Amino acid sequence: MGEPRPFVFINVAITADGKIDTAARQGAAISSPADLERVDQYRASSDAIMVGGQTLLSEDPKLTVKSAQLRSERLARGLPENPMKVGVVSKIEDPDTAASIRTGGNFLNFGPARVVVFTSEQTVETQLLRMRDRGAEVFVMGERRVDLVRAMSQLRALGVERLMLEGGGTLNAELLGAGLVDELYVFIAPLIFGGATAPTLADGSGLTRENAVQLKLLDVQQFDNGLVVRYGVESK
Repeated sequence: MGEPRPFVFINVAITADGKIDTAARQGAAISSPADLERVDQYRASSDAIMVGGQTLLSEDPKLTVKSAQLRSERLARGLPENPMKVGVVSKIEDPDTAASIRTGGNFLNFGPARVVVFTSEQTVETQLLRMRDRGAEVFVMGERRVDLVRAMSQLRALGVERLMLEGGGTLNAELLGAGLVDELYVFIAPLIFGGATAPTLADGSGLTRENAVQLKLLDVQQFDNGLVVRYGVESK
């Protein structure tokens, strides 16, 4: 038995050639309106939603439940209106730089929602204080990169039982490689982006065939001119 952690599932929209964005990496739309409604339901069923540094810094996502009805249903169940927002950022930069969590941005301010940020010892004390002054709970875990096993254990200690992961490709790859993902929901859109440098579901340095993450097909549904494929992740 390892450290206690939440049930973790990745939800991702990809093109038919496996891309989660164009090579420009500006958050190109892939999901259809109907698929976005499906994603909203997944958010509403989760205790927290996690994104990695690239997604957080480039897209500044809101990570909230869009449907007023779903938010009301959460409140009726005694839950917060929105799930906890979780960011994983190895180094939080000065707010005047491009590679910084936006002080007045969606991630920190659009809500209401509890905000948790995991970072490493690369982040200087002044930036930790800045995040905390903005209401974020900041945890330093790891020297150069965030220790994801410890981060997952911390989330479980904070009451997170079901964690939704919304990318990007680097964080997906690290969590899959570490055996910290239980299921994947993949919406395959009828699009082709191409581009050798366009991000995919799982980026990073890659795995050998012998070390590949093994998946088990759980369900396939035709959905709004695309497919939603649900996989279970086989334990190593």
